[in-house]
Amino acid sequence: LQRRTVEGYVFRVDLRLRPDPSSTPAAVSVAAALEYYESVGQNWERAALIKARVAAGDIPLGRRFLGELQPFVWRRNLDFAAIADIHSIKRQIHIHKVDDRLTAKGADLKLGRGGIREIEFYVQTQQLILGGRHGALRSPRTLDALAALAGAGHVGTEAADELADAYRRLRGLEHRIQMVNDEHTHRLPPSDPDRRRIAALSGFDNLRAFDAAVGKLLRKVNRRYGELFAGEETLASRFGSLVFTGVEDDPQTLATIARMGFSDPADVSGVIRSWHHGHIAATRTERGREALTRLAPRLLDAARVTGAPDAAFSRFAAFFGALRLGVQVQSLFLAQPRLFELVVRIMAFAPRFARTLARGPDALDALLDPSFFAPVEAPSGLTDLLAGAGDFEGAMDVARRFHREASFRIGVQVLGGVASAADAGLAFADLADGLIAGLSGAALAEVERNFGAFPGEAAVIALGKCGSREMTARSDLDLMTLYQPANKEATSAVKGLSAETFYARFTHRLVAALSAPTAEGNLYEVDLKLRPSGAKGPVAVSLAAFQTYYAEDAETWEFLAMTRARVVWATSGAFARVAADEVEAALRRPRDPAATAADVIEMRALMARERPPSGPWDMKLVDGGLVDIEFCAQHLQLVHAAEGGPLRPNTGEALEALADARLAPPGPMTALREAWALQQNLSQLLKVAVEDGADPAHEPAALRALLARAGGARGFAALKSKLASARKAAHGAFRVLI
Repeated sequence: LQRRTVEGYVFRVDLRLRPDPSSTPAAVSVAAALEYYESVGQNWERAALIKARVAAGDIPLGRRFLGELQPFVWRRNLDFAAIADIHSIKRQIHIHKVDDRLTAKGADLKLGRGGIREIEFYVQTQQLILGGRHGALRSPRTLDALAALAGAGHVGTEAADELADAYRRLRGLEHRIQMVNDEHTHRLPPSDPDRRRIAALSGFDNLRAFDAAVGKLLRKVNRRYGELFAGEETLASRFGSLVFTGVEDDPQTLATIARMGFSDPADVSGVIRSWHHGHIAATRTERGREALTRLAPRLLDAARVTGAPDAAFSRFAAFFGALRLGVQVQSLFLAQPRLFELVVRIMAFAPRFARTLARGPDALDALLDPSFFAPVEAPSGLTDLLAGAGDFEGAMDVARRFHREASFRIGVQVLGGVASAADAGLAFADLADGLIAGLSGAALAEVERNFGAFPGEAAVIALGKCGSREMTARSDLDLMTLYQPANKEATSAVKGLSAETFYARFTHRLVAALSAPTAEGNLYEVDLKLRPSGAKGPVAVSLAAFQTYYAEDAETWEFLAMTRARVVWATSGAFARVAADEVEAALRRPRDPAATAADVIEMRALMARERPPSGPWDMKLVDGGLVDIEFCAQHLQLVHAAEGGPLRPNTGEALEALADARLAPPGPMTALREAWALQQNLSQLLKVAVEDGADPAHEPAALRALLARAGGARGFAALKSKLASARKAAHGAFRVLI
């Protein structure tokens, strides 16, 4: 039909109105077509099928097929959501005000504003709503259907006459445009000489008069179109129409998306149209697609506002494609527009957070909690929740789901500026404490189930960031297990395990509970290397061995690490106090200040050689960074502990206590505290938002602005200057104090 030969061609042919043309063959079986329309057919396809008729081939078969489609096209019962989705076909098109210019020059008479499509949509949307109960309104011919709607009183006589006249005139102009060069086009030429030819064919001898007549015609159609379903929520943008129906990109929509700041409008439009075709789980149901119709324009506008629309949209698309229950999430976003805008904004400048959410979108369930943005408190009832999981593996899964939801909440609060660095550090540590405590109990119960109860006590000590309660979104757990048997000969009740073996099994179970991947994902990386003798020693340490090691063999770096030790779980309150007392006793032993300082300087130099900073945004390892400040706080605590000086696991609290006790000059202490607060604030934000080593200068402006706000600076350039000054002062303090 469409192949061009020396004799010309017959017709242009378009097969894209078949079911899901991007993924189906040119010829579609009856069964496949019916299944498609019944499962993921859209309202615009119902509108297109109004015009369907059998043209060739097995005419009876074709008629039977169209007969089976009648319940899909003409629905007798439509609920509010279905009617609203039909309305959306019209509401996606931008309605211009009376004084807006709709001109003939370059006008698209079919798809443009005031064009043929608006008249057809005006008629077809009302046919879809009313035709299920009124067969007389089902005509496939636009003018006949318009007359039927007017005759039934659904369209005013004046409006029907205006639109019918406009339809005939627009079709006449369309024919004349296509006659000139036998081109498949609907656009009036932008050049005056070419448009003058169309004017002449239309009976005008004056181009200005022709242009004025066409402009008036387009405005008349657009005004009548705007009256349809007036007062409802617009699904267009203030930048123009946003139409995602049909099988090809709408030119007006592409122009709108470009005006909103997206670099590849066709890609954005194609992605959204694929969602409408049910290509992802979130939109495979009719309700999911109806919700998407309302959400899509909000998504594009929310992405535009971030200042990084491409990043926001692509990251949201990855998240949206991973959703299993799209109706609930979309309904939540529609009901909570500010929350939706926050999520899109976070996705724009927090790529790591966006990827985390895409991998586990069920974390959004936390958003349903009315207290989501309330200050995060230590988890209560977690131990009972884990105990009720049924078995050890079940407890591991419960722990991962709980962690995912809670860490998501903390991360959103950090990115939203609701939680400070100190608040976030405490919240992440409280979460870790609760999980360690709950899983320690589960691990002990599992070992006792397999090997029998053991007459003894045990405790889990947190060190590092967990011990100091300064955790970030990606902190690992530095742990140590202490135990004390009731007597030297004690064994487990069933298998007769010794204390060393029993508590080693307990420690291995605990590490697995905290670090092994399950179907629910990962939890933490766990490191036991800070225990006495490190990797060479037993994984569980007896209380007697702990006492001997720290009295005779421990090196300075191990005492530095011990300043951040904190008991997070024990089999009894009494043994928790015993373990805490032993930690304090080890730290308060007298030591040589000069020798300690020399050891610290040597360790810092070794670290600088073996672990250089990854860049200027490495808050930990740069000169004047967190390591320098931690070493100062730990060194001062060690050298003054024997005299009763303060001992605080938290670095910020330690610096404050040391300053209050006047154990160091006020100038260096102030420099350390200010640099600590600044870099902790930035570190919390960076750990949630981007991967290690990322340069914020290459991230969206929104992230740079958030970093500046977190750092108390007016802008990103000012933040970099402030950070450099603070580090310089902190490194100077390190040199003075150590």
